[in-house]
Amino acid sequence: MSPGQLMWRRFKRDKAGVISAFIVIFFFAIALLAPLIAMVYGKNPYDLYGQKNPELLDEFSMPTGVFGGVSGDHWFGIEPELGRDVFTQLLYGMRTSIFTALVATIVMVVIGVVIGLVGGYYGGKVDYWLGRLTDFLLGIPSQLFFIASMPVVVAAFVNPEEETPTWLRATAIVTVLSFLGWMGLSRLIRAATLTLREREFVEAAKIAGASPWRIIRKELLPNLVTPILVQATLMLPGTILSVAFLSFVGVGYVEPTPDWGRMFSIGAGIYELDPAYMFFPGVAMVVFVVAFNLLGDSVRDAFDPKSGR
Repeated sequence: MSPGQLMWRRFKRDKAGVISAFIVIFFFAIALLAPLIAMVYGKNPYDLYGQKNPELLDEFSMPTGVFGGVSGDHWFGIEPELGRDVFTQLLYGMRTSIFTALVATIVMVVIGVVIGLVGGYYGGKVDYWLGRLTDFLLGIPSQLFFIASMPVVVAAFVNPEEETPTWLRATAIVTVLSFLGWMGLSRLIRAATLTLREREFVEAAKIAGASPWRIIRKELLPNLVTPILVQATLMLPGTILSVAFLSFVGVGYVEPTPDWGRMFSIGAGIYELDPAYMFFPGVAMVVFVVAFNLLGDSVRDAFDPKSGR
């Protein structure tokens, strides 16, 4: 039986991991199919339904129905003041946050793997200076850096008087998050590479005249797939929270782009008057992050049974 089959067999025996995998797949499917679901539902996250139908909002611009205006027309209620549909906002907000975090995580993994492999394989001064760069970046307070650098990155490409395109804001978020997100993976890959480069198959490849690039690509990288996959699985939930954090403090996605963090920001301002508005995005965020963390633990245990919880 191959290592992959053994891993899959161990993973299937982990009920928490299997359930978490189904939950994560469900969230990704919902995010991917958000436009189709919204079309069938008959609403979108941009229309001001409360303004079109004054009966949906009271004199204080709060939803008139029970639990934030939940009804057959608006399954999760409507947003206070503007009266937008919460269900479609959540669908598109999940789509925005999940796929932004996914791209950022991929970039972080690529940077971390490349720097870790290069430093671990070549050693010497290359490893020394890459290590010092990693130590320096680890010393930067990440949240303060995110808040301070986002406006600078955006302003470098757009006049402050002009509206920033959503694609540029997404690119800036990915860039900022990726800048300080690769160091942990890089150290892990470096440590594994230092061990692998002394193995017999690597020495045999050197004797056979293989180039460093070929050794890294053909000998080292295939043996590092497991820690890379496990670490990437554990990194994604934290990246989603970081994307939401940037929007929550006002330097990530802004109106009218639906986003998880922006929904929390709106909810934080009106939770005393309409606590229901925060309920659905809050539950969705908690379920997704917990499920993904459990999935990451299960994947790690399936690859390495000795690390079992």
